[in-house]
Amino acid sequence: MTILLLSLLLFLILGIPIAYALGLSSFGYFVIQHPELLDILPMRFFSGLNLYALIALPLFILMGLLMNSSGITARLIDFSLLFVGRLRGGLGLVNVMASMIFGGISGSSASDTASIGAVLIPEMEKRGYPKRFAAGITVASSTMGMIIPPSIPMVLYAIIAEESVGKLFLGGLIPGVMIGLFQLGIVLIISIKNNYPTEEVSLTLQNVVRQGKRSSVALVMPLFVVGTVVFGVATATESAAMGAGYALLVGILLTTGVARSNYLKKTLPQTLNSAIQTSAKIMIIIAMSKLYIWVLALERIPEAVTAFVVAMALPPTVMLLFIVLIILIAGTFIDVSPAIMLLTPVFLPACVAVGISPIQFGAILISALAVGAVTPPVGTCINVASAISGLGIGTIFKGAAPFLLANVITLILISIFPALTLWIPSLFMN
Repeated sequence: MTILLLSLLLFLILGIPIAYALGLSSFGYFVIQHPELLDILPMRFFSGLNLYALIALPLFILMGLLMNSSGITARLIDFSLLFVGRLRGGLGLVNVMASMIFGGISGSSASDTASIGAVLIPEMEKRGYPKRFAAGITVASSTMGMIIPPSIPMVLYAIIAEESVGKLFLGGLIPGVMIGLFQLGIVLIISIKNNYPTEEVSLTLQNVVRQGKRSSVALVMPLFVVGTVVFGVATATESAAMGAGYALLVGILLTTGVARSNYLKKTLPQTLNSAIQTSAKIMIIIAMSKLYIWVLALERIPEAVTAFVVAMALPPTVMLLFIVLIILIAGTFIDVSPAIMLLTPVFLPACVAVGISPIQFGAILISALAVGAVTPPVGTCINVASAISGLGIGTIFKGAAPFLLANVITLILISIFPALTLWIPSLFMN
């Protein structure tokens, strides 16, 4: 086990991507400890990918990217502006509200950061907001994209934990909304204190209906995708396929003339290429992680952790808060997908052993890793925001820190009160 951990640490220090670091450290372990098993490694590598449920991942990725490229971002911003634009710090509030809606469409925090940030960071700077504030609220609010259903990380966790995708989608709903509401409150307090501008908008029934119609193609997406899974109309894979088809149709219908031609000839191929590359990266991580998980199983690490936790006789809430701290630290150095692959088989058995629901643990795991996605040095979202804004990741993190308080408060609450993650799944699914 020492060989495994030290080699992994060495590879990460050398700057080797996490997926390949996992694979190389696992290979080194088998060379030294179990050379008789080397012939089985290729089979274990490919068997880790030979799962029907995994088809949902590239389809959800494609769905999010297609919706991202269809021009709905501006419509969602205009729709959000109607309700919160007249308040102090209107564009900051719009940033959070649009992320809440967009997170339920793309299933990806990085897509949220890229789409919302590309529009609102320059616009907020133009309206007199500090760029650090604009970039900070953009990355902080994007964390909801991993939690509010449909969520790509939730699908990955469901596969590893062998749990219902529908239950996990519903389990993340209240935590995701809580983060959004808390962030809205923090933005409002900061905006009032700093006298940030308001926006001139007319909240009339006519405008609400008009903007609602323009945004309806996007607003029905999460209801369609999540609803078909929850009510047993389709599996997660089938729902993702239908969602991708719907997103493609939206992209074609929302464009006309030259714009449609450009979408079909240029934007669509680029989107498909991006979906292929992103999916391939995740699949490589999954395959390499499966080898690493096999090593953990051979060394009986999950059993050892479970025995240690049970022997400590900690109250479940205290244990969860301790695990949350570990996840937050790990999320700082490990990207979301490999973190899910590595941490789930280690901590989930221990949680189940003391009576904690896998649904609650899944919501806690994803919510905690969402913080890591906006934390230097490896946070995907913070690096995307840096590319958009031109600011350093340290500066952006300082701007995001006040808003991440919402995430921490939510993590504590869902650890203490299981009903926040289990109530809605219990209403709709047995």
